[in-house]
Amino acid sequence: MATYDTIIIGSGPAGLTAAIYATRANLKTLVIAGAVAGGQLMLTTDVENYPGFPKGVQGPELMELWRQQAERFKAEFVDDNVMKVDFRSRPLKVWTTDGMHEARSVILATGANAKYLGLPNEERLKGRGVSACATCDGMFFRTLDVVVVGGGDTAMEESLYLSRLCKTVTIVHRRDEFRASKIMQDRVFRTPNIKVIWDSEVVDVLGEQKVEGVRIRNVETGATTDLKVQGLFLAIGHTPATSVFEGQLELEKGYAVLKPRDGLATATSVEGVFAAGDVHDFRYRQAVTAAGFGCMAALDVQHWLQTHGS
Repeated sequence: MATYDTIIIGSGPAGLTAAIYATRANLKTLVIAGAVAGGQLMLTTDVENYPGFPKGVQGPELMELWRQQAERFKAEFVDDNVMKVDFRSRPLKVWTTDGMHEARSVILATGANAKYLGLPNEERLKGRGVSACATCDGMFFRTLDVVVVGGGDTAMEESLYLSRLCKTVTIVHRRDEFRASKIMQDRVFRTPNIKVIWDSEVVDVLGEQKVEGVRIRNVETGATTDLKVQGLFLAIGHTPATSVFEGQLELEKGYAVLKPRDGLATATSVEGVFAAGDVHDFRYRQAVTAAGFGCMAALDVQHWLQTHGS
């Protein structure tokens, strides 16, 4: 069995950028892409904030171009999910359904998944008015009316961002107070085109081809009302895709913890294991920042391999 210089787990912007940098450094590289490859951009239609595409680009198209670039430099791909890992001995071991793969180093680029409400119409209208990223999609809702679901700092930040673009922003929150920090709440309450519907939850998304409204239920009375809006933004958190790494390296709230040392910014708690993108980045969560972290991780791997040998 050949031992790779590095195995990259994940095939979103972080993983594919890491693959490009690693293979161009002549590292024997395996990308375990996942059964559903490409990361969250595969769920995005128009991407207008990624540099180099002045007219925008479709999310799946961008990811396909990214993969072609990595394949051009001879990165190997396995389109399968990781079943388990062993980071306690060397070489590092990663299992997929087709067997075990060994490497001198590993880059974790499995990302994080936005939490949704689990409504059938919500799933159907993702990318057609349903979004989990105001920074990514807010421009498409300029001068329109939108709803934000959530009550934490992220919901406040998303609402404030959208308030500068949208006609109105309505925050729907299941409780009678926010859990967000006081300063963020104050900013929201001072913003004239943001209003709040308390003690309520979104129970359906209305519209055939695109979002045309939401159905809201009062949790106290059970009464439902329909609100006409063109966008629904979920700001109820993310779940990092790290369950397979539990017990193998340090995690905090599910996110991989970076332990920078020896000038290696993307190092984790395990020697030779690095992390890139949303798997550790719970703040920015953008394709361009994930790509930057992928670059950093590949450069860190190159340096680590040079200084640590096998």
